[in-house]
Parts: sequence; C-alpha cells; structure tokens
Amino acid sequence: MFLVTGATGDIGSRVVRLLREREMLVKAFVRLTSRYGELQHRGADIFIGDLREEKDIRKACQGVDYIVSAHGSDGDALSLDYRANIELIDQAKVNGVQHFVFISVLGVDRGYEDAPTFKAKLAVEQYLQNSGLNYTILRPAGLASNLLTLAERFRETGFYLLIGDPKNRTSIVSTDDLAKMVVDSVLLTSARNQTLPVGGPEVLYRKDIPHILGRIFSKEPAIINPPLFLIDGLRSALGLVNSKTQAELGTFRTLLANEFFCTTEEVKTLEEIFGFELETLESFLRRYLAV
Repeated sequence: MFLVTGATGDIGSRVVRLLREREMLVKAFVRLTSRYGELQHRGADIFIGDLREEKDIRKACQGVDYIVSAHGSDGDALSLDYRANIELIDQAKVNGVQHFVFISVLGVDRGYEDAPTFKAKLAVEQYLQNSGLNYTILRPAGLASNLLTLAERFRETGFYLLIGDPKNRTSIVSTDDLAKMVVDSVLLTSARNQTLPVGGPEVLYRKDIPHILGRIFSKEPAIINPPLFLIDGLRSALGLVNSKTQAELGTFRTLLANEFFCTTEEVKTLEEIFGFELETLESFLRRYLAV
C-alpha cells in the first residue's frame, strides 16, 4: 500500500494514476475541499484529513508500505513543508515503511535565507537522510505543468509575463516524467538512498519559453518583462500588513531571481537510473494543449 500526500496536486495525481495503472494499492491523502473524484474513480482509497493535524497523519500512515510526500506548502512552509513531513517520517519509522519518497526542490542546499520553503525542505531532507529509512529525494528544477495556465493565457492573448532576468537558465522537467521517477524509485536499487537533481533534457533561457509557445500556437509572443524590484516593493508593502505572506513571497522571489537547471551529466544519470529518455518542454506542452 502506497500513501500519497498532495494526491490531487500536479505531481501527486499523476503518481496515483500511474500506481493504479500498475494495479498497486494507493491511499490518497486529500483535503475535504479538494477535487478527488478522479482518484476515487481510479480505485484509490481516499483518506480525508489535514496535514496540519498530527492525528490525521498518524492514522493515514497505518498499514502502508511506501510513502510519497508530494504536497506543497499552500503558503504555510512551517506547518506543511516542515512539520507535516517530519511527522510523516516519524510515522514511517513507527509503521515499518519500506521506502519514503520526498519531493524537494533544486537549489535547496544553496542557503537562500529569504525562502522559507527551501529552508524547510532542506531540513526535512537532512532529517530523512538520518532517519534510517530507505529513501529517495527528488529535487525538480521546475514543473512543466506549472506553465499550462500561462500557455492557455498566451493562446488567448499572445502576451507572456516574464518577471526578472530573461537570461536566467532553467531545465523544466515533464511532470509526467517526474511521476514515473517517483513510482520507480521504490523499485530500483540504484535510486535507493539517493538525492537526485531532476531537470528536463534541455537547458533553456527563461526568454526561450514564450518563443516555444509562439511556435506551438504560430503566434509572435508579446513579452512583458517587469523588473524584479517590483516584487521587492510588493514584499515591503505586504510586510506592513501580513508578515506571513511577505515571507512566502521570499520563496517566489528566490525562484525568479536565480537559475535552476540540471547539467548534462545529471540528466544522463537520471536517464541511466530510471531507464527512459526525458521529455522536452515543448513535447509536454503540445501533448497537453492538443496542438
């Protein structure tokens, strides 16, 4: 039995889908307010709970062999990125879980002081590595599925909002490829107790992305490129009324201000471990946008 947190999210829903296609038993940890009908239709066992509640985590972990932590922070890095994962790891030990897969983020070890999510995930990584559990930590550079909403907006308007330096490099991974890695991590001895950077097969400049969309939709992109200091101004203003939101914007700014990409050697390592060729961003977008 697999327990998947964040089961209705971009990564978690794909993990559940793959596991059910392989006829594996899955317990999907979901919130009452989330849309979990598809997971239920696919035969997943739906566990309704709150990752902020230790009693819900304890109950969810009973009777499971594998745990996949794929949930996001939802604006609360301390409770969800940190505390919930620490409790999941503790309960994994109590229940004799065979393997724990944790979705982290590329660059988590660079010391970004203004990024609460990065700091929380690094602390969880270290806790998991010292837990005695078998684990796989995957650090994606960025998810292709995050661009689908921007792509639809581009299709309608031709405009693309690109905040910050357009020459920053990225290697966005197909979210479907990442889900395959998650599922296969528990089966492959070469993925056991590994911390792996995960990126797509291409290193792109951020300015390349609107041009990819332009090719897909046969439309010349109109790029709006506001400077990063606008985010700094917004953070300062929010700090006067909502310090929590100000802190979370620090993570957002970190993602915009820095480069997150995998080297050719790191991509080759992924393909060797998991045994498939990684999908390009353009291929992923064309599949989902039906173009």
